[in-house]
Amino acid sequence: MIKRYQHQAEKRKVRTRSKIRGTAARPRLTVFRSGKHIYAQIINDEKGVTLASVSGLKVKKGKTKTETAQVVGKAIAEAAKKKKITTVVFDRGAYKYHGRVKTLAETARQHGLKF
Repeated sequence: MIKRYQHQAEKRKVRTRSKIRGTAARPRLTVFRSGKHIYAQIINDEKGVTLASVSGLKVKKGKTKTETAQVVGKAIAEAAKKKKITTVVFDRGAYKYHGRVKTLAETARQHGLKF
Protein backbone atom coordinates (compact mmCIF):
# COMPACT_ATOMS: atom_id res chain seq x y z
CA MET A 1 0.00 0.00 0.00
CA ILE A 2 2.79 2.42 0.87
CA LYS A 3 4.64 1.81 -2.40
CA ARG A 4 1.44 2.44 -4.34
CA TYR A 5 0.89 5.76 -2.58
CA GLN A 6 4.48 6.82 -3.15
CA HIS A 7 4.14 5.99 -6.82
CA GLN A 8 0.94 8.01 -7.14
CA ALA A 9 2.47 10.96 -5.27
CA GLU A 10 5.48 10.87 -7.57
CA LYS A 11 3.19 10.92 -10.61
CA ARG A 12 1.30 13.94 -9.24
CA LYS A 13 4.57 15.76 -8.54
CA VAL A 14 5.90 15.13 -12.05
CA ARG A 15 2.60 16.17 -13.62
CA THR A 16 2.57 19.43 -11.62
CA ARG A 17 6.23 20.27 -12.27
CA SER A 18 6.00 19.56 -15.99
CA LYS A 19 3.84 22.68 -16.33
CA ILE A 20 5.95 24.91 -14.07
CA ARG A 21 9.37 26.36 -14.83
CA GLY A 22 11.25 28.89 -12.72
CA THR A 23 13.19 31.60 -14.56
CA ALA A 24 15.44 34.42 -13.44
CA ALA A 25 12.57 36.89 -13.85
CA ARG A 26 10.02 34.61 -12.19
CA PRO A 27 11.58 31.90 -10.01
CA ARG A 28 9.70 28.89 -8.62
CA LEU A 29 8.43 28.84 -5.02
CA THR A 30 8.31 25.19 -4.05
CA VAL A 31 6.83 23.70 -0.89
CA PHE A 32 7.75 20.48 0.91
CA ARG A 33 5.88 19.29 3.94
CA SER A 34 6.76 16.41 6.17
CA GLY A 35 4.78 15.01 9.07
CA LYS A 36 6.20 17.59 11.48
CA HIS A 37 7.67 20.44 9.45
CA ILE A 38 7.19 22.55 6.33
CA TYR A 39 9.86 23.95 4.04
CA ALA A 40 9.79 26.55 1.25
CA GLN A 41 12.42 27.34 -1.38
CA ILE A 42 12.70 29.86 -4.19
CA ILE A 43 14.53 28.25 -7.11
CA ASN A 44 15.87 29.52 -10.45
CA ASP A 45 15.52 26.45 -12.69
CA GLU A 46 17.54 27.96 -15.56
CA LYS A 47 20.70 27.99 -13.44
CA GLY A 48 19.65 25.27 -11.00
CA VAL A 49 20.21 27.58 -8.03
CA THR A 50 18.28 27.96 -4.79
CA LEU A 51 17.84 31.69 -4.21
CA ALA A 52 16.19 31.54 -0.77
CA SER A 53 14.99 28.87 1.61
CA VAL A 54 13.09 28.81 4.90
CA SER A 55 12.04 25.93 7.14
CA GLY A 56 9.73 25.48 10.07
CA LEU A 57 12.47 23.88 12.15
CA LYS A 58 13.38 27.09 13.96
CA VAL A 59 9.83 27.98 15.01
CA LYS A 60 9.01 27.73 18.73
CA LYS A 61 7.56 24.45 19.86
CA GLY A 62 3.96 24.38 20.96
CA LYS A 63 2.57 26.05 17.86
CA THR A 64 0.28 24.23 15.49
CA LYS A 65 1.41 23.11 12.05
CA THR A 66 -0.82 25.71 10.42
CA GLU A 67 0.70 28.51 12.50
CA THR A 68 4.14 27.23 11.54
CA ALA A 69 3.12 27.42 7.86
CA GLN A 70 2.09 31.05 8.39
CA VAL A 71 5.48 31.89 9.91
CA VAL A 72 7.31 30.15 7.06
CA GLY A 73 5.16 31.96 4.47
CA LYS A 74 5.98 35.31 6.00
CA ALA A 75 9.68 34.45 6.25
CA ILE A 76 9.95 33.30 2.63
CA ALA A 77 8.26 36.50 1.46
CA GLU A 78 10.72 38.59 3.47
CA ALA A 79 13.66 36.57 2.15
CA ALA A 80 12.39 37.14 -1.40
CA LYS A 81 12.15 40.89 -0.78
CA LYS A 82 15.79 40.94 0.37
CA LYS A 83 16.76 39.28 -2.92
CA LYS A 84 14.52 41.75 -4.83
CA ILE A 85 12.12 39.02 -5.99
CA THR A 86 8.51 40.16 -6.33
CA THR A 87 6.86 37.55 -8.55
CA VAL A 88 7.17 33.78 -8.38
CA VAL A 89 5.56 30.66 -9.81
CA PHE A 90 3.98 28.54 -7.07
CA ASP A 91 4.86 24.83 -7.08
CA ARG A 92 2.73 22.78 -4.71
CA GLY A 93 4.41 19.53 -5.73
CA ALA A 94 2.30 16.44 -5.06
CA TYR A 95 0.24 18.19 -2.36
CA LYS A 96 -3.28 19.53 -2.69
CA TYR A 97 -3.70 23.29 -2.44
CA HIS A 98 -5.25 22.84 0.97
CA GLY A 99 -4.35 23.17 4.63
CA ARG A 100 -0.74 24.02 5.40
CA VAL A 101 0.24 24.47 1.74
CA LYS A 102 -2.62 26.91 1.16
CA THR A 103 -1.84 28.79 4.38
CA LEU A 104 1.81 29.20 3.41
CA ALA A 105 0.86 30.48 -0.06
CA GLU A 106 -1.75 32.94 1.18
CA THR A 107 0.57 34.32 3.86
CA ALA A 108 3.35 34.79 1.31
CA ARG A 109 0.87 36.69 -0.91
CA GLN A 110 -0.19 38.91 2.00
CA HIS A 111 3.43 39.84 2.63
CA GLY A 112 4.19 40.95 -0.91
CA LEU A 113 4.85 37.98 -3.18
CA LYS A 114 2.84 37.82 -6.40
CA PHE A 115 1.88 34.54 -8.03
